[in-house]
Amino acid sequence: MHDDSLALGDHYQQPPRRVHRTPKPRESRVDLPYFHGKDDVEGYLDWEMKVEQIFTCHQVSEERKVSLATLSFQGHAMYWWTSLVRDRRLHNEPPIQYWNELRSALRRRHIPSYYTRELINKLQRLHQKNMTVEEYRQTMELYIMRAGIREEENITIARFLSGLSYEIRDKVELLPYRDLDDLVQLCIKVEQQNLRKGFKVSSYSSSFSKDNYKRESKKNDFDKKNTSSSKNLDKGKEKDKKTNTSYTSTKSSDIKCFKCLGRGHIASQCPNKKVMILRGQDIYSSHDEATNSSSSSEDEEEASEEESCEVTYPYNGELLMMRRVLNNQPSDTQSQRENIFHTRCNISNKACSLIVDSGSWFNCCSTRMVEKLGLTTTPHPKPYQLHWLNDDGDMVVNQQVEVEFSIVNYQDKVTCDVVPMEACHILLGRPWQFDKQTHHDGLTNKITFTHKGKKFVLHPLSPSQVKEDQVQMKTKREQEKGKQKKIEKKTPKN
Repeated sequence: MHDDSLALGDHYQQPPRRVHRTPKPRESRVDLPYFHGKDDVEGYLDWEMKVEQIFTCHQVSEERKVSLATLSFQGHAMYWWTSLVRDRRLHNEPPIQYWNELRSALRRRHIPSYYTRELINKLQRLHQKNMTVEEYRQTMELYIMRAGIREEENITIARFLSGLSYEIRDKVELLPYRDLDDLVQLCIKVEQQNLRKGFKVSSYSSSFSKDNYKRESKKNDFDKKNTSSSKNLDKGKEKDKKTNTSYTSTKSSDIKCFKCLGRGHIASQCPNKKVMILRGQDIYSSHDEATNSSSSSEDEEEASEEESCEVTYPYNGELLMMRRVLNNQPSDTQSQRENIFHTRCNISNKACSLIVDSGSWFNCCSTRMVEKLGLTTTPHPKPYQLHWLNDDGDMVVNQQVEVEFSIVNYQDKVTCDVVPMEACHILLGRPWQFDKQTHHDGLTNKITFTHKGKKFVLHPLSPSQVKEDQVQMKTKREQEKGKQKKIEKKTPKN
């Protein structure tokens, strides 16, 4: 038995051991958006932000970030990366291995040095204007984020309020709010209320016009029926007219017209197309309502206005003029209430001050601008004298100049009289407003007109900008006077 057990033991084999192998972590697939390397700062910054979000989401290691990012390069970006790797190898520089190094190289390539400065300037000049509250808030936050500005929330709230439209800001400033998000929600609520009010007014006007249209259509249908029935009865009435002429003549003689004071008809059937207008000292005068087919509608409108409104004529007497210097405009407020229309225009690639004033009966430009820009003048066809521009006495205006100017996309030519004025470089008066058929908004101080089939809306400068322009013009005049005095001192007197 013992020997048998030994024999069996010699042939016994142990089962193989199981080797537990730890599986390698499988790296997830990462798809990055393509980057074509175009000269678009906003496009590059959006691509960079998206790539960093994907790296954080997939927990990509630092060793893989550069290779994954460069694989997304297409077109010019791929050529730039290949050239950069070759240049670093030729200059014995270490290759780019980390994302921070690649991002710095991309920023040097695609973001100019003045980009942050421009963003800050845009942020300082940002106003709501035609944007909604949400669009205005998103634009402001985008500028702050891309400019890398870190500021307290109170400063951001003050910045947000300063750019809001007046109709929203005046209401929101009276309401309590906790933070910027709460303030934005209040502004959106006020904006929706203003839209509802405007919708009610527009819907009321449209319904009113529809009612008028229905009344007019019913009236026209009724008139058509009357005319058709009258045509059918004309033949039968011809016989009756002969018998009833004596009767109708006695009856119509008793009817009096209150329009022409005649007899035999009423005012609505008056054949006399003349309107009686009462003037002073019991004098009556008549005007024809229609001289020709083209001006009949205009005269009818004038006659209806004269019937409904009181005709007022100018007061005869000596005028009392209150003169005010144009360059002493109040600048402590952004309101246009006491500000005439100031703007800037481009003349021969030079920024010039421009004023639109309906009180001026001629277009004029300053002699200083004509001399500085070297504009050619022509003799004035009708010279005249001015007194309000020169307190020393009357001044003869005998020169004209044709000025080509532009305000953004609006380009035009205007003939101006050359006068020595210091309030602005060019002043557009009644001739320009008449030719362009301009419309002036007294609240916003904007000027609307049509030029070459395109509608333009000129926006004015703020009072603070007007003051800056006037100060600059004044300092330049003083500097030129100082230089002229020095030159006069140096020249020997004969």
